[in-house]
Amino acid sequence: MGVGIAVGLSGFAFGVTSAGAGLTLLQTCALSLLVFTGASQFALVGALAAGGNPLTAAAGAFFLGVRNAFYGLRLSQLLRLPGPVRPFAAQWVIDETTAVALAQPTRRSARIGFGVTGLTLYVLWNLTTLAGALGAEALGDTDAWGLDAAGPAVFLALLAPMLRTATERAVAGIAVVLGLGFLPVLPAGVPVLVAALAAPAVLWLEGRGLGARRKGTDR
Repeated sequence: MGVGIAVGLSGFAFGVTSAGAGLTLLQTCALSLLVFTGASQFALVGALAAGGNPLTAAAGAFFLGVRNAFYGLRLSQLLRLPGPVRPFAAQWVIDETTAVALAQPTRRSARIGFGVTGLTLYVLWNLTTLAGALGAEALGDTDAWGLDAAGPAVFLALLAPMLRTATERAVAGIAVVLGLGFLPVLPAGVPVLVAALAAPAVLWLEGRGLGARRKGTDR
């Protein structure tokens, strides 16, 4: 519940940011109800606010959300939920529910952790999204309040603890360089797609290094 409440409150910032980007109240609430993955939602409205093409913005949001599919593969083995429940549980497969579930010692506690985190976060995120969208007009310029930085701040807070190995840090560092480097020359939403090339690039370099070391050992 603590995780759900802490993260769910940032839905207010999303509601304000989305309304400031020109999305209607219905569109803003639909994103939280149907997409329900904060980083992708912030990426989409951020790209739209910067004047990006809607298809490009959606593509960037989609690729950020792909990680949830990999979470689902792991959670499917861990939770082993009944078939009829799985489509509904899939909607709650995000960073926070995955982290809480994987931290539990037993399958029963993992199911409880996943369910409580998912329910708390889903309800609160959607309520605060609605409140943020309704209150956007009263707040005025969202940039003046610094709420435009809420999305990147939340994403960095989730990412930082995961960078434990040299490979992970290298991928993150190169992704930052690519994203910022192409930001002035490419349309909004495209730099994040280019930044995704950091992962295969680092893995390829690691593979070459490993191959070279093996050859040296064989000699």
